[in-house]
Amino acid sequence: MKTTINRMFVILFASTLLFSCEATKNANNKQKGAVIGSTGGAVIGGVIGNNTGDGNTALGAIIGGVVGGAAGAIIGDRMDKQAKEIEQEIPGAEVERVGEGINVTFDESSGVYFDTEKYNINAKSQATLNKLADIFKEYPDSNILVEGHTDNTGSETYNLTLSKNRAQAVTNYLVNNGLSSGRFNTKWYGESQPKYDNSTAEGRAKNRRVELAIVANEELKEEARRKAEEQN
Repeated sequence: MKTTINRMFVILFASTLLFSCEATKNANNKQKGAVIGSTGGAVIGGVIGNNTGDGNTALGAIIGGVVGGAAGAIIGDRMDKQAKEIEQEIPGAEVERVGEGINVTFDESSGVYFDTEKYNINAKSQATLNKLADIFKEYPDSNILVEGHTDNTGSETYNLTLSKNRAQAVTNYLVNNGLSSGRFNTKWYGESQPKYDNSTAEGRAKNRRVELAIVANEELKEEARRKAEEQN
């Protein structure tokens, strides 16, 4: 079944990507988000969710919840501004605009990291998260998925618990800095979702990471739909 789902995803993604590439030539991020949303982003997100067994992975959470069309373009404009602020305030973070959302990755070299086998928020991470909290307060109409990941050093059970503790530590810190707990969803995956080669020290360091998926909340989606209707 998993192989079949993988093939389905490749076919759907390739078809959508081909159309989107033609449609998004010379487009900005906001316009690209609108095209992605209106040409099958929700379908792709659903396949990602089925493939992982969980619709809340960072990529699935962003792509699976697209609105699309003119409303998606309005959301994309808001996300463009938020992503730019994150890039400016936290230069080490890997910030990627995806559809109508933002994927932010922090590894050991980018502002939010943990000492070996620890999950307390250290001083450098506090400084980064303080800046992030200020940005999230400026954009209260977005929700945040926090994910914890590890490398494959140690047992699978240990790594799952460690990733849980680290993800929850990040969420708790942001909530304690004045953000509503209702904006957050916290997930942890241990060593099961490596992005880099665990056979190298550099790859393992990058896999010890916290990822954020930033998406529009229901209020922003409704606002965007209303504005889109007014523009027609």
